[in-house]
Amino acid sequence: MSPKPRERKTKSAAEALASLMRLCARGERASGDARRLMATWGVPVEERDGVLQRLIADRFIDDRRYAEAYTREKSRLAGWGGRKIAAQLRTKGIDAAIIADVVSSLDEDRQAAHLAEKLRRKRATTKAATEYELRGKLLRYALSLGYDYDMAIEAVDKLLRSE
Repeated sequence: MSPKPRERKTKSAAEALASLMRLCARGERASGDARRLMATWGVPVEERDGVLQRLIADRFIDDRRYAEAYTREKSRLAGWGGRKIAAQLRTKGIDAAIIADVVSSLDEDRQAAHLAEKLRRKRATTKAATEYELRGKLLRYALSLGYDYDMAIEAVDKLLRSE
């Protein structure tokens, strides 16, 4: 016998509001996160905007504040570049104007230093038969971290010249 699938308990708008207030009090959330949670909880579609507007009015959710915190964390701790951060913020449902503003505020010198350090570490573990192959691998790695092509190529060239 196969186990019976669990039935999902749907939440009312008031229950969803209370749950989201608790979640938002513990950590930053984006409006897209709240929308996704309400959809999984089965909150009626016509009531979701009301709940979201209440959370925004009470400052539990602020997409700009979320985007700034997310950008700070991902650029400093994870070493991500602006393109990857912007792509992830888009998936969170953040407005394009907010994303452009927040990503443009990234310090390019700090970004270049993070990239150089990441490439230096990657270089130590990368095996390549030729310098051409090594350059390609390091460049792909830098691009996968979300850095601009110009910044990535400059950092890779600088690293390989220093060897």
